[in-house]
Amino acid sequence: MQEPTNLERHHLLNAEEIARALEQIAAEIAERCPRDHPLAIVGIQTRGVPLARRLLCLLEKRYTNTFLGTLDISLYRDDLDNLGTIPAIKGSDLPFEMAGCHVILVDDVLFTGRTIHA
Repeated sequence: MQEPTNLERHHLLNAEEIARALEQIAAEIAERCPRDHPLAIVGIQTRGVPLARRLLCLLEKRYTNTFLGTLDISLYRDDLDNLGTIPAIKGSDLPFEMAGCHVILVDDVLFTGRTIHA
């Protein structure tokens, strides 16, 4: 019998479960953020961006004033000395006025909080 790959051993959610989790996250955001303020969903490069897009699609049903942004924190990491290479810069794009806007940062991994800190 073939040994399972790392992905197979660490499977956490299937596509349906991810969709359900994103619906729940969108509902919780809608509970906490007033609908009369602009709402910005900002994906952290690289894998937070597709999640941010999916969340924005769900939230656009509830909000009339929504924005999508991307944020590259590569040069602000506290482990740059340990990486051995300079990370590829993807760039940030925040094409909206942040004053008065509720901003939700989206990343694909929630563990120690190092990315959000950066």
